[in-house]
Amino acid sequence: MMEEISYPEAQPIDGYGPGFFRLAGQKLEGMILVSPWSTVGWGGYADTAAPLLLAGRIDVLFLGTGAEIAHAPRAFREALEEAGIGVEVMNTPAACRTYNVLLSEGRRIAAALIPVGP
Repeated sequence: MMEEISYPEAQPIDGYGPGFFRLAGQKLEGMILVSPWSTVGWGGYADTAAPLLLAGRIDVLFLGTGAEIAHAPRAFREALEEAGIGVEVMNTPAACRTYNVLLSEGRRIAAALIPVGP
């Protein structure tokens, strides 16, 4: 038996492609930071300020590194971990899928995403 997944008061990631993401039917270009409460532009690894605003509201940040998995810079990871936010690094397709599954379970998560492709 299949069950429909619902996201009460949250926006799942509907899709992604070269340089963009689609959330709630809206196309967003470039890097984004998505949480159950909001979606904003993200400045990449140098931008720890935006994810740190979620401290106390999330337990884990999924870091989507584009089409391929890559290491997160130590300073980025350490800044978040010092604020009590765990960082899970994966490629962007896996980060989108994982975010949606855990969002449907009501988990305290967010995702910082680098688009696949240009």
